[in-house]
Amino acid sequence: MDATGEEDADMIRLKSVKDYKTFTVPQNDRFGSCRSVREFEKLNRIGEGTYGIVYRARDTRSNEIVALKKVRMDKEKDGIPISSLREITLLLRLRHPNIVELKEVVVGSQLESLFLVMSYCEQDLASLLENMQTPFSETQVKCIVLQLLKGLEYLHHNFIIHRMYGIPQPLMTPRVVTLWYRAPEVLLGTKIQTTALDMWAVGCILAELLAHKPLLPGTSEIQQVDLIVQLLGTPNENIWPGFSQLPLIGQYSLRKQPYNNLKNKFTWLSDAGLRLLNLLFMYNPLRRATAKDCLESSYFKEKPLPCEPELMPTFPHHRNKRAAPPAESFSKRSKV
Repeated sequence: MDATGEEDADMIRLKSVKDYKTFTVPQNDRFGSCRSVREFEKLNRIGEGTYGIVYRARDTRSNEIVALKKVRMDKEKDGIPISSLREITLLLRLRHPNIVELKEVVVGSQLESLFLVMSYCEQDLASLLENMQTPFSETQVKCIVLQLLKGLEYLHHNFIIHRMYGIPQPLMTPRVVTLWYRAPEVLLGTKIQTTALDMWAVGCILAELLAHKPLLPGTSEIQQVDLIVQLLGTPNENIWPGFSQLPLIGQYSLRKQPYNNLKNKFTWLSDAGLRLLNLLFMYNPLRRATAKDCLESSYFKEKPLPCEPELMPTFPHHRNKRAAPPAESFSKRSKV
């Protein structure tokens, strides 16, 4: 397969702001300090994310396998938005064992062709859960969630909200995150969005790994809110100050449900595990557990202890096929 599949571009001609004369950009200077995407061989398409289409690719210089993400520039007429440049610069500085590394930015033959070169992950958790035959044990669940929490603590320390982070989307909207993991304050239209959004999602992921199925599999915003109320009870001003003033509260008719049913849902879970879930599922974002709080939880210090990451099982690389599956069958999860 060709390295990029892009045709040779015409010469780039610019006008000088000094003398208003037109000049041709020398071929060697067209990419600046960025490498050309032609130096990467696309192996197969592995998905489509916030940035655009994602490919598994080979760096022809180093022979390293990477993830190559083409940045969406569909509606941009004046080059790369400054907000996107700021976010890419920030991502390039992030370095943590539990965060996928953005290695560099490479460019195509057109000014709007921008690609992110990231570390390639052989598995993603969503696809893995759909394909694995035997669910994770509790010791493995603890190992996975600890790594997630360590990565989130690092992001939050650097003032980044993971689930709302996107390029080139400067404003956060209710449709940024996957519905099943969306915090109630987002569903109800809050204007104040914090790291507590991530922590609600952590609670959903922990619960799903423990129960071996999604905890709140809503198919619409209305059903999602109803599932949350069925599980945790109806929120009110006492437990969630400002709840009745949220912008979208009038669009929902909340059922009267006075009970928290987490304990009934996880009858076998230890007191420490239930306490952690309850802290992650606090309606009031200000009272919700932080990543640092969770890392100090006694749940991760009691038996069964989390296994070491090196002892986690390995799985077939089902994404490493030349022919990509149809887009509609890529994931069964409720994405919006």
